Amino acid sequence: MRALLQRVSRASVTVNGTVTGDIGAGLLILICAMQGDTEAEADRLSAKIVKLRIFKDEAGKMNRSLRDIGGAALVVSQFTLAADLRGNRPGFSYAAVPDLGNRLYEYFASRIAAEGIAVKKGIFGADMDVSLNNDGPVTIWMDTADL
Repeated sequence: MRALLQRVSRASVTVNGTVTGDIGAGLLILICAMQGDTEAEADRLSAKIVKLRIFKDEAGKMNRSLRDIGGAALVVSQFTLAADLRGNRPGFSYAAVPDLGNRLYEYFASRIAAEGIAVKKGIFGADMDVSLNNDGPVTIWMDTADL
């Protein structure tokens, strides 16, 4: 699985004019299931994300986790994280097929919630308008192949 984390002071996702999820301080997590991914990758990735110390402590150092700050997560499916850029037009054949992608997206979000994090979501496969205030900015790329 691949994820792009953005530390935010606020973030929201809107589908067809309706806000489907919004959070205050926490993480916007753009997530993509790749071919061959299973629940094991979602488990590893979710466990790592909630413990990742990327929030400021009293001294202004990145030393606190999402759990430590009582932050929330806005989880948004993003198959374009699987882009193959060998040509001028991206290909997405490395992404999981939609049924598996949706199942792993929902499973991943449930694993974040199981860690005690408030979770809001986008809608899998929908055309979404994502809005955020990137705090820092702090943006981190993660791939389970590298964990």
